[in-house]
Amino acid sequence: MIETRALRKVYAAAPTRRGSPGRGTAPAPSVPAHPRPSGGIAALDGLDLQVAEGECFGLLGPNGAGKTTTIGILTTRVHATSGDAFVAGMNVATEDTAVRQRIGVVPQRPNPDRGLNVIENLAYHGAYFGLAMAEAERRGVALLEKFDIGDKAQAKVDDLSGGQQQRLMIARALLHEPRVIFLDEPTVGLDPQARLALWDVLRALHREGRTIVMTTHYMQEADELCDRLAIIDRGRLLACDTPQALRRQAPGATIIDLTLDGDVNAAAERCRLVEAVTRVDVAGRDLRAHSERGGETIPALIRAAEDAGARVLNINLSKPSLETLFIALTGRKLD
Repeated sequence: MIETRALRKVYAAAPTRRGSPGRGTAPAPSVPAHPRPSGGIAALDGLDLQVAEGECFGLLGPNGAGKTTTIGILTTRVHATSGDAFVAGMNVATEDTAVRQRIGVVPQRPNPDRGLNVIENLAYHGAYFGLAMAEAERRGVALLEKFDIGDKAQAKVDDLSGGQQQRLMIARALLHEPRVIFLDEPTVGLDPQARLALWDVLRALHREGRTIVMTTHYMQEADELCDRLAIIDRGRLLACDTPQALRRQAPGATIIDLTLDGDVNAAAERCRLVEAVTRVDVAGRDLRAHSERGGETIPALIRAAEDAGARVLNINLSKPSLETLFIALTGRKLD
């Protein structure tokens, strides 16, 4: 249903602006009004993805990873620098109108027309896709009922809660019955209750067989909703598989975090020599060891740290997770 091939997007660097010369200083040399930018920022760097029909596919990564740029290209709002992208068999660059007829888009922040009430927002959106007003209203009412906001049809948008506004955005995206729905971090800014309610909506859409592509930087959200996940960072694909398979790729059977007072790097060197320890990372005062023997390794790790002159202040054990894999791949946390 969706495919990208060596997709690359480079944003031009912002031109350097010169300030006005101060009193008593020579004027700055004249520069062109629109100087050519030098260099640029690579938001995507050769991204290859494939999404099957009926799949709920997640793009997982921190802010700035390239998730929103990927969605922008697939929804025809952003032009790729190079590479190819296809949605429902259509090339997004050369068949953009046909692509837009086949997709629905839920933006990161709700953007309804606040001068219209709820049902009017849906009806006028349907008109963009050639739906008669009566048919658009009929579909709109059905979608609002489906998403448990049927009683809000005549309400002003500003009278809706954040979660209700996001349901309105999903209803709007589905009004013209698209083959693919894109959601860009759909639960950002929602309280936990509204987030869980929106997850139920997305699960129901998935059960209907709709193809869903969503971006998120919430580990639990990706794990709960997606059939497969692509972990991306700095515009590159780092891993792509089911959440279960990705967790199995995380290093070590158990993660042991030690907070130390002393030379953490020296302690890490000694801890790497402990039997059954497969990896040791350092972040500030924290030492993270991956062990195949779980808690049995703790006494040896404490002795190794103390032999290096460090004192153990805190110990924490955890199982490998998507976040563990992300840290192993990128060297940093997802937040």
